[in-house]
Amino acid sequence: MTIFFNFELTTSELNILIQSLREGDFKALSRAISLVENESAGYEEILQSFDSNSRNRVVGITGPPGSGKSTLVNALIGYLLTQEHYRIGVIAVDPTSPFTQGSLLGDRLRMSEHFNNPRVFIRSLATRGSLGGLSDKIIEVIDVMKTSGFDWIFVETVGVGQSEVEVVAIADTTLVVLQPGLGDEVQTIKSGIMEIADIFVVNKSDHEGAEAFISSLELMIHTHYQGEVLPPVVRTIAVTGVGIPELIVKIGEHQTLSFNQKKISVLTEKAYRLISTKRMKDVDRTLLEKEISNLVKKEDFNLYKFVKSKV
Repeated sequence: MTIFFNFELTTSELNILIQSLREGDFKALSRAISLVENESAGYEEILQSFDSNSRNRVVGITGPPGSGKSTLVNALIGYLLTQEHYRIGVIAVDPTSPFTQGSLLGDRLRMSEHFNNPRVFIRSLATRGSLGGLSDKIIEVIDVMKTSGFDWIFVETVGVGQSEVEVVAIADTTLVVLQPGLGDEVQTIKSGIMEIADIFVVNKSDHEGAEAFISSLELMIHTHYQGEVLPPVVRTIAVTGVGIPELIVKIGEHQTLSFNQKKISVLTEKAYRLISTKRMKDVDRTLLEKEISNLVKKEDFNLYKFVKSKV
């Protein structure tokens, strides 16, 4: 179905958009994501039309910069396309500059071989100042993509290091991607992103020091992990596809075992974040900055009194 939209949707156009979204139309999907991102007229009706019980696989991929997350996603897409007639969605989150508010949104370039595949949809999102390696609209965008009939949805975080832990709140399975060469740094990572992994992926496992690194990682997991089931460690070489089939199997095993428990946890976290966002909706950062820039000149300015006056 070919759809033509005005800037603001009529009720009829909105209904066509929702129906086309359910039919898997990529143009409708792009439009719906843009409406949700910008909170344009009609976006709430789109979100409220969804079924929250869909069973699409949502896989979060996080880890330190340079560990090969984009290359791993590229390899996962390539492998899955050869297995069944899967539809695959990718959300690649890029950092927003705190100065220009711009974002490179370059992950689609690194996945260029799949960009024109009719079964693959890749969307870049900017963090827009959100912490935790994700966009502040990530929950809604994932739900939009779920409605469009994807079998797999991969969410790649920006690669900011130990602060990118929020992915655990939106993914059914979280992969923490690491690489050999971290040395003793693996001991310092455990207090951050290491604790959110459902599966550890040691990428570039053909590099020097890989065996020692994997041994240290497995020892740390056995020593510090407090969950019921220890997360597995999967070795990959994403550029050549080594270990990708094994990783897909581990993802499937995790989602089969943990679906019901993780689903409630994820939905609860989503509800909490959405409610928090709604309550903060009338707080304008630009206006706050203007007010503070004027008030800070006064000798008796107190940040906590200022905040209390806004609550």
